[in-house]
Amino acid sequence: QTLGFFFKDALKKFLVTQCILLPVTSLLLYIIKIGGDYFFVYAWLFTLMVSLVLVTIYADYIAPLFDKFTPLPEGELKDAIETMAKSISFPLTKVYVVEGSKRSSHSNAYFYGFFKNKRIVLFDTLLEDYSPLNKDDTEETSENETAEVKLKAKNANKKQGCNNPEVLAVLGHELGHWKLGHTVKNIVISQMNSFLCFSLFAVLSGRKELFAAFGFHTAQPTLIGLMIIFQFIFSPYNEVLSFCLTVLSRRFEFQADTFAKNLGKARDLYSALIKLNKDNLGFPVSDWMFSMWHYSHPPLLERLQALKGDKQN
Repeated sequence: QTLGFFFKDALKKFLVTQCILLPVTSLLLYIIKIGGDYFFVYAWLFTLMVSLVLVTIYADYIAPLFDKFTPLPEGELKDAIETMAKSISFPLTKVYVVEGSKRSSHSNAYFYGFFKNKRIVLFDTLLEDYSPLNKDDTEETSENETAEVKLKAKNANKKQGCNNPEVLAVLGHELGHWKLGHTVKNIVISQMNSFLCFSLFAVLSGRKELFAAFGFHTAQPTLIGLMIIFQFIFSPYNEVLSFCLTVLSRRFEFQADTFAKNLGKARDLYSALIKLNKDNLGFPVSDWMFSMWHYSHPPLLERLQALKGDKQN
């Protein structure tokens, strides 16, 4: 990132966050105040509605404030993506390329949308033909530079992104998450946890000793109660929940890899994972205990080992 882009991006994030956070927090506090004995139900329904609205508008109205999205041009890759989506009944409507290279060299792909209006987004850094790092140097070389040196320089510059079959393999993995219902399962788990937290907040918010421990002896402000209970009281629970979700996420990743393998894309996914790990500046070796606790995705070597059965030496 350039210095100007960094500060411009930070300012946009701050403004967008305040425009969303301030009214949502205010309405949540108001609902808790007037909700009566069952305020936790109304608060949960409100946060559920906000989540659905944000998911709906994020890609079309919020994300374009930060990155440029352009339709993937007609061609071999787009045709192959549409064919693969059709083969698994994925209701694809549009394919975009996002200019993520202005922010970092990180490569990725994802899908979004509800019901029959699904869209796929590819990072420009994921595509060999689009990655700015793969553009030929336009500076003129000196007259005495040999052809061999020119060739080496050109090859050294080709250092990011995946070819079309590898991109399709990565998308096969992502679409596996949709086909196997991982997205819906994560939403259900998230909302169940949210309802549980609001229910426990309803039980604990009346305990005066919690507020007294933080210096509020005569008053029990709702916002302070939310901070105390969600940040401190729930801290051990959140650690356990985070670990369980990490384990589940790793399981989902292996399942999505298997889905891509069953589509006949094991070899391409194998090579794509190696390239992505390099492009994303990942380190291939991980301590198993550290990765088990912290990594939402399985380490590279574990994923490669799971795919190795279909990869020819």
